[in-house]
Amino acid sequence: MKAWAATGDDRVIAPVEIAEPIPAAHEAVLEVEAYSVDRGDWFALTGVYGEPSAAGTIPGQDVAGRVVAAATDGTGPAVGERVVAHAPGGGWAERVAVPTTAIAARPPRIPATVAATLPLAGLTALRLLRRTGDLRGRRLLITGASGGVGHLVVELAVAAGADVTAVTATAERGQRLAEFGARIVHDLTTAAGPFDVVLESVGGDTFTAALDRLAPGSTIVWFGQASREPVRLDFFRLFAATPVTVHHFAHWISDTTDAADLTELVDLVGTGALHPELGRVADWADTPTVLTDLAARRIRGNAVLTR
Repeated sequence: MKAWAATGDDRVIAPVEIAEPIPAAHEAVLEVEAYSVDRGDWFALTGVYGEPSAAGTIPGQDVAGRVVAAATDGTGPAVGERVVAHAPGGGWAERVAVPTTAIAARPPRIPATVAATLPLAGLTALRLLRRTGDLRGRRLLITGASGGVGHLVVELAVAAGADVTAVTATAERGQRLAEFGARIVHDLTTAAGPFDVVLESVGGDTFTAALDRLAPGSTIVWFGQASREPVRLDFFRLFAATPVTVHHFAHWISDTTDAADLTELVDLVGTGALHPELGRVADWADTPTVLTDLAARRIRGNAVLTR
């Protein structure tokens, strides 16, 4: 079957022919109709997390499609069901094996292109907001807000009663966020704090500027470092916000399964409470171009490839 694989060189990915997946007993095989790509994929492929992905590695976590082989242990969806899944890898292929604990059903009214935006971005957004607790009447700041995670966080946080300020590079990148009810700024130093909760995903000087806008007793959740610049924590600089809580967030650590949280996200989309931002939808033959454009921040929200 056809797939995209890491090359380990400047091409980053290339089309390949690979064997059909051989599922474990707790895995279902999905026919992939759409998959989403994100900056984390680019970071993994290019070595930001350490070593670049080994040549031949099939990337891809965010997939939507149909079940073509049910799990032999009797768990999960049946053959023919429409689903969305958070794959452990291998999603940029015609078919992929996924544990049933990471698969959720999707109704026909939710197309594969929309569903494919939900796994990584949606799980991150949902779990970030769980970490913050009750948001009613609280002032929330989110940096790097115009990506897939940011759009979902802002819509959910506003609905939860937060007063949201979102930092975006341009007005165009903040357009949908403003429609959701967020206050948009393009320079963090102009953000009118102090803030009770900060969700920080850029790192470097942005993290430092965010610290200066913390209210006493506030929380900052550090969930990314898109700038690739390390952060600096100055003990004395935090006195104005004392006591302050700093959380290092990892989306894969959760008391709930991916399947349960994906079901919640699908329900939110189905009821019109959540609207993923489809910044680009393209044929999967365009995956290299879309990946490059996403890394260069030329795409707002999510990028989805279809077969």
